[in-house]
Amino acid sequence: MAATATPEFTSSEASPAFSVKGKEALMDAVEDIVFGSIAGVAGKYIEYPFDTVKVRLQSQPDHLPLRYTGPLDCFKQSLRSDGFLGLYRGISAPLVGAALETSSLFFWERVAREAFFKAGLYQREKPLPLSALWLTGAISGAFTSLVLTPVELVKCKIQVPAKASTDGMVHRSPTPLTVIREVFRHQGLRGFWNGQLGTLIRETGGCAAWFGSKETVTLLFRHLNSRNAPFSSSPASLKRQNLPTTSETSLAPLPLWQQAVAGASAGMSYNFLFFPADTIKSRMQTVSVSSTAPQVKFWDEGVAIWRQYGLKGLYRGCGITVARSAPSSAFIFIIFDALKGRFHLA
Repeated sequence: MAATATPEFTSSEASPAFSVKGKEALMDAVEDIVFGSIAGVAGKYIEYPFDTVKVRLQSQPDHLPLRYTGPLDCFKQSLRSDGFLGLYRGISAPLVGAALETSSLFFWERVAREAFFKAGLYQREKPLPLSALWLTGAISGAFTSLVLTPVELVKCKIQVPAKASTDGMVHRSPTPLTVIREVFRHQGLRGFWNGQLGTLIRETGGCAAWFGSKETVTLLFRHLNSRNAPFSSSPASLKRQNLPTTSETSLAPLPLWQQAVAGASAGMSYNFLFFPADTIKSRMQTVSVSSTAPQVKFWDEGVAIWRQYGLKGLYRGCGITVARSAPSSAFIFIIFDALKGRFHLA
């Protein structure tokens, strides 16, 4: 009887601890999804008009004279033809996409960190080095690209300005549901992942820079803050101030302007470094689904742009994209970190 009592006692003690740990991990994941969705939607409202201009600049056909001479000219023509609300045309799908993208990024970044801990590569009690945070960002971007490609395909097809048909009439831009039906009818389910390679390259490299740049700038600010206030903190707390924020959630938050700068640097790095992949993707995704011409492959599309416009063609619309990404990314990180710090769903 005594022999059987001991295992029963051990089991009953271990089970609650395992249950609590599992519940905490689950609620952390839920928080990433919920708070990431809120932050992503807020950021999308800020950046969407600039994104519309970017897509219109990127998708100009090679065989015709350029319709827009630059971002400002595109803004003026868009406002003149469609009005201000025209710059928000098709935002419903991107809002869903922004919620999916941002929540997916934070979720998969957490999953990647947990995988590193369980594999024994790093100790949970110690903060991850910056190199590991860049890598978790890349892993997060790779998984997120699978979710993002169909959403961006629908968005790009809606954002392209309406063209005159053979009867001389200019038809209204399609709705998201219309685009979804047309893509599925002509290309099947696989058609929604047209441009996946471009999204994968952009998201993998870009998200490594997104998370990595934010944490690098945050770390620099913590070093700076610790040097500027050497007598206000103990040596132990000064050491803690040098840790990246995602690795040590108990750290006091940075001043708001420093959080904004760190978030802005993340957005600018994300968009600039791998912008050519986004240009090629947008060109592939704005081709008419009813076109009888064979689909152009990613590398062939890139070579065609390079031969006709050079490096400048691959970075068409980059300036306005980087500019709009700074406030958008700053808001995303500020909102997400604030929600994570003040609200707990558990």
